[in-house]
Amino acid sequence: MKQLILVINAGSSSIKFSLFEQGEPDPVLLYKGQVEGIYVEPYFTAKSADGDKLAAENLPADGPKSHDQALRHILKWLENHTAGRKLAVIGHRVVHGGRRFSRPELVTHEIISELEALVPLAPLHAPHNITPIRILAELLPGVPQVVCFDTAFHANQPEINQLYALPYDFSQREGIRRYGFHGLSYEYIAAVLPEIDARAAAGRTVVAHLGNGASMAALSACHGVASTMGFTALEGLPMGTRTGSIDAGVVLHLMNHLHMDAKGIEDLLYKKSGLLGLSGISSDMRELHASDDPRAKLAVDYFVSKIAREAASLAVTLQGIDALVFTAGIGENDDIVRRDVCRQLGWLGVELDESLNAQRSGQPRLISTPQSQVAVYVVPTNEELMIARHSLGCVDETASQYAATPTPA
Repeated sequence: MKQLILVINAGSSSIKFSLFEQGEPDPVLLYKGQVEGIYVEPYFTAKSADGDKLAAENLPADGPKSHDQALRHILKWLENHTAGRKLAVIGHRVVHGGRRFSRPELVTHEIISELEALVPLAPLHAPHNITPIRILAELLPGVPQVVCFDTAFHANQPEINQLYALPYDFSQREGIRRYGFHGLSYEYIAAVLPEIDARAAAGRTVVAHLGNGASMAALSACHGVASTMGFTALEGLPMGTRTGSIDAGVVLHLMNHLHMDAKGIEDLLYKKSGLLGLSGISSDMRELHASDDPRAKLAVDYFVSKIAREAASLAVTLQGIDALVFTAGIGENDDIVRRDVCRQLGWLGVELDESLNAQRSGQPRLISTPQSQVAVYVVPTNEELMIARHSLGCVDETASQYAATPTPA
């Protein structure tokens, strides 16, 4: 019987899940869904791989509003929809691996302790990544768990692209360096790019992962060499509610002259800025496009301008550009943002085919003209599949190593 792989992506108030079945050459998606509003009004939804809605319900009101309750509900639903088949492995998305983790790891007590030591590097994300690991270790003690890191893809970038111009010891001793994020997404793009464009895969590609969280990365021969995000997922592009790059002196000004404390500044930078802060309307690009408020247009224009600017910067890092790839929610679905970014990159030889850009498809597609010096693609990302691949591979590798170990006499 084919093995089942459960993928978990946990946040502060939600848990997203995907269930895969072992397949050839790749795991096959069976179900996906989430519990949102965990500590307020927990609401469960589930869909088939084809997108058919299979569940949409409030969690029992008399149950505790917690990640534990949410996970129990997910597991019960999956048990009822898999005829009691057992899970082979559970894979987790973990935002920050620090300098310690540059590949997926099988979870042990020691690994959990090391993850907890990295919490200061991602205090808004890491605790919520770790909580389900502990809960599932108690609920399903016989099921191996694997952690997959959003920073891992960037771990082998040239040192010059990982450093800040702080005293060098801060990088070595304190781990204050540019880590980069959305690595599982970039890894997926790098994995499928050879099938889409062999020239780009062997050459220089800029990937724009544009969603509520947004970043860009430079790929040389499908290896990451630079990223717009740095020490945290705050640097680089403006995002739904995050500032993107900002003069550190602004933070000092907020502290010294506006007398804001660390929590207030954190809230401002992460939750009240970006598209929401600039527009005063919404962090949702669809609502901004639909608005006739000048500030909505300002927010969109600012976002586009920063994408074009970072694309040019990454092209300098690569010493040229063969392909530009748009991915993630905005990148895959917003033809207006893609059009405006490409217009600003016309000087690089980017020439968009307007009709191809306006089309909708869930498949990778070329949207540049035959004359364009830079091939432009829309490629849907699949971070969950990467986690499923890694999780199954990690368990199989561990089993092979165990089998190859001689039994003590």
